[in-house]
Amino acid sequence: MSGSVFFLHMAGAIALLLWATHMVRSGVERAYGELLKQRLRRTLGHPLLAAATGLALAVALQSSTAVTLLVGSFAGSGIVTGLSGILAVRGAEVGSALVTKILSFDLALLVPLCLVAGTAIFMTTERRAWRQSGRILVGVGLLILSLEMMGEASEPLRQSRVVPLIAGYLSDDPITAFLIAAAVTYVFHSSIAAVLLLATFAERGIVSPELGIVMVLGINLGSSFIAPMLTRRSSPECRVVPLGNLLMRGAGSLVMLVGFILIKPPIGLLGGNAADQVVNAHIAFNLFILLAGIPLSRLVLKATEALVALSPGPTPEERQNALLSEVSALDEAALDNPQQALANVTREAVRMCDTVDFMLVRVLELYREADKHAIQALADLDDTLDRRHAAIKLYLARISRENMFEEEARRCQDLLSACVKLEQVGDIIVRNLLAHVRSKMERKVDFTPEGWHELSSFHAAVLSNARLAFNLLVTQDPVTAHRLVAEKDRMREIEKVLSQQHFERLRQGSEQSVETSSIHLDTIRDLKQINALLAAIAYPVLEAEGLLRDTRLRSA
Repeated sequence: MSGSVFFLHMAGAIALLLWATHMVRSGVERAYGELLKQRLRRTLGHPLLAAATGLALAVALQSSTAVTLLVGSFAGSGIVTGLSGILAVRGAEVGSALVTKILSFDLALLVPLCLVAGTAIFMTTERRAWRQSGRILVGVGLLILSLEMMGEASEPLRQSRVVPLIAGYLSDDPITAFLIAAAVTYVFHSSIAAVLLLATFAERGIVSPELGIVMVLGINLGSSFIAPMLTRRSSPECRVVPLGNLLMRGAGSLVMLVGFILIKPPIGLLGGNAADQVVNAHIAFNLFILLAGIPLSRLVLKATEALVALSPGPTPEERQNALLSEVSALDEAALDNPQQALANVTREAVRMCDTVDFMLVRVLELYREADKHAIQALADLDDTLDRRHAAIKLYLARISRENMFEEEARRCQDLLSACVKLEQVGDIIVRNLLAHVRSKMERKVDFTPEGWHELSSFHAAVLSNARLAFNLLVTQDPVTAHRLVAEKDRMREIEKVLSQQHFERLRQGSEQSVETSSIHLDTIRDLKQINALLAAIAYPVLEAEGLLRDTRLRSA
């Protein structure tokens, strides 16, 4: 096999591995994202539970970087402490390492099973959670298939005359091997892909176990740079956790490299073959960093906060971009061009959607832990919604009707109606849901575990439907519209079940249920109303396609 053909096959295998990992991660996020976030918020208050939760999330998402970014955002918003965030990321790194161990086994039989089952599930149901489960299964199947492709592509390297020379040079120059592994991992943006590729080379005898361990340390260094680089433009609070991980894991990889070169410890305990030794070295390193991180985490947190404080403030360009984010998309010069003007209104409506999305996410966090400043900050966002709604309304009224076609006139009315509903959702959040938050805070009451699970699950479903509605505002997709209306009916039935379950707890004499009864029921009612308002955005799309009935009433 020529060098160009080898690189083509290997690049295809690596691309499939990265794509399959993305499929699994996105499927988990879409199906269970909100639930995972709620569980994460619930457990991050305890350091050891935070590490265990981080481990579980990394296994589910197949990415410690995704967990780092998520935890960093929680720390930036004050939901969790920096200490708990750093320990959660330590657990996530161990979880990511365990994924490489699972994938290093012979799982060839799972490829057809996962592909057939995943495709069948995805193609035969319209339920979102089931379709995402099918997506996850297909992703797992493709992931395992990519590992087989990497093994087959690397097989001819055994007969290569050049590869032993390169491997021999890197064995004599561990620093270069360490840095190359770090750079490749950063390019991949995935330590799992890098370790599995290295294990494949070790299994084929291309890389010696000693060189493999040196490169594993480089992989961990390169992986620790990904999250800090992705958050370099974020607020200082959001950068504390990623930078803490870089200090702990990056410094640990350098210390371990020096120790490995100087001491040359026996590696037979890591496994019976080279591939196992590489994968087990990756797990052992992250376990060591986790154990070392427990007593050192406070020191690392202080060092990270000092580094963030020393970092320069926003540049003039960044300050200008922040100002531009408040500039309206409603260009006065486009009023004589209805098509362009309606596009501007759509852009401005998307900004309203983003604000509503943030308010919906934040309000549930306030149910768990709130203070007057956080409540007021969320209430202030409703003023932003009102201003954007008023500006859109006036802009639509001023668009020239002379050159407007019937379709554009209909779109004009639909956008106005959607913006009214978005403004109403903001009012419900501020006037109703925040009122419940204040009542809960003043009365110092808590929901029962069952009650909180019901509320958070119902909220997650509403948030998912809200995002469908936001997308529909742009895409005008009839399939999405039909799905959104079907979800409205489903949510109405769920609300009835939740109310019955709550009353059953009242009948059983649950004191917590009695204390929070009005807040619980009113919150579910308000969330259902929000869901109904956003689902109504689908009606014009269905009407235009002739898919909407004139009335739901039965004939007498």
